Amino acid sequence: MAITTIMNEHERLSILHCLAAMNDYGTNNSIIQSVCAQFGNNMTMDKIGSHLHWLEEQGLLKLDNHESYTLAYLTQRGMDVEQGRATQPGVKRPGPR
Repeated sequence: MAITTIMNEHERLSILHCLAAMNDYGTNNSIIQSVCAQFGNNMTMDKIGSHLHWLEEQGLLKLDNHESYTLAYLTQRGMDVEQGRATQPGVKRPGPR
């Protein structure tokens, strides 16, 4: 498996972890960037934006785009993938808790 594929899977899972940790299961792209960096996944805003749109296409989150920022909200399917109850190709399956 290519390193890029592995990195993408880890980064997408860290985004789901970030959203699952928020009180309303959502936050803005800047906070996502900071939290993912704490998980060891340092990403540019462009890369976060690409992952957010990909995750939305898969039905794992919903986006609310504004002029200077984007809000992302976890869906029930996204929560299922984040917790390992469901799998999604392109997102790393979390380890046992």
